[in-house]
This record gives sequence, structure tokens and C-alpha cells, in this order.
Amino acid sequence: MTVELGLRERKKARTRQLLAETARRLFAERGFEAVSVAEIARAADVSEATVFNYFATKEDLVYHGMEAFEQELLDAVRTRPRGTSVLDAFAGFVTTPRGLLATDDPEAQEALLAISRVIATSPALRARERQILARYADSLAGVLAEETGAGPDDLRPRLVARTLIGLHAVLLDYVRSRLVDDDPDVRRLGQDVRREGERAVALLRTGLGDYPSA
Repeated sequence: MTVELGLRERKKARTRQLLAETARRLFAERGFEAVSVAEIARAADVSEATVFNYFATKEDLVYHGMEAFEQELLDAVRTRPRGTSVLDAFAGFVTTPRGLLATDDPEAQEALLAISRVIATSPALRARERQILARYADSLAGVLAEETGAGPDDLRPRLVARTLIGLHAVLLDYVRSRLVDDDPDVRRLGQDVRREGERAVALLRTGLGDYPSA
């Protein structure tokens, strides 16, 4: 029974990956708004219902990895070394190259570059991203409130969380503006993101660097 379940889960994972890759290819070719879920289903040789079994919305075909990113971000804050501020733990996480900025595979770079441009030019995807970032902020605020024992009337966990997620959003916008406007040198872009992230953190450190106190 255990082996059967393992095979079933692997099959589901392959189908999920196929749908996401098919969608991203079509979005890169024609733009997010121009591609329907029915077209994605036909290209992947599945039913439209199957697509929605794996992805609740069309936007989730692009953002399906964001849940894992959220958990990694929260873990970076929860497991930071004693004496390390939330700001420093968060900054270390968001300025670490990942995805497009962390691979040397030309094909992977091209695919990630294409989807970054799709997101940058799609109002629907940008709106969905704002919703996801708002959820990140709520989750991070919950972690900070639990850690500090803050009550429901204490605004500081929410203020700090929204400020930090705002930093992350600004860095995303910076990367996308470079990808859309330039023919990017990915390695240099990664270095520039880290530099700009560190400058932004330096600006915040005066106000947030000791929060919460160890």
C-alpha cells in the first residue's frame, strides 16, 4: 500500500509540473491574458477540470511555488541565531540569490526570464502577487506576535512585517524592471540586487535593527 501511494503521489507531482510548464510556455509565447485554461488543458492533453484539480486559479499556474517560499521565509525568522534581529534574518533570506539569479543553466535562465517578463506585463498576475505578499505579511506578523507576546492592540508586529514584506516587494520590482528594460547580465543583476537590498536594509536598521530585543 505504501508503494502504491508513493507512485500515486509521484504521478500527481509529474502532472502538476507538466501543467505548470505548459502554462508558462504558452504565457511566454502569447501573454498571460491571451491564454485560456482550456487551451492549457488541450496543450497538456488533460481536461480543464484536471487543471483546476491541481491549481485553484489560472494565476496559481504561475505562483504555485510561493507557498514553499513563504514557509522558508518564516523558518528563516523562526530559526535565526540568538541575538540576530528579525531585520538581519529577513535581509539575509531575501538577498540570497534564488531562481533566475541562482542558476547557471542557460535554458533555465531563459525560462525564468520569460516568466518574469510575463508577470511584469500582466495586471492580473501583479494583482495576485500583491495578495500573496499581503498573506506573507500576515503570516510574518503572526510569528512576531507569538515571539514577543504582543497583544491584539500592539501594532508593532504588523508594522514590522509589512515593512519587511515591502522591502521584498521593492526588490522584486527592481529585478523585474531590469529584466524588462535590459538585456540582463544575470550574474551582475544578482550582485546588484544584493547591493540594493543591503542599502535598503541599512536604511531600515536604525529603526528596526534591535526589534525584537534578544
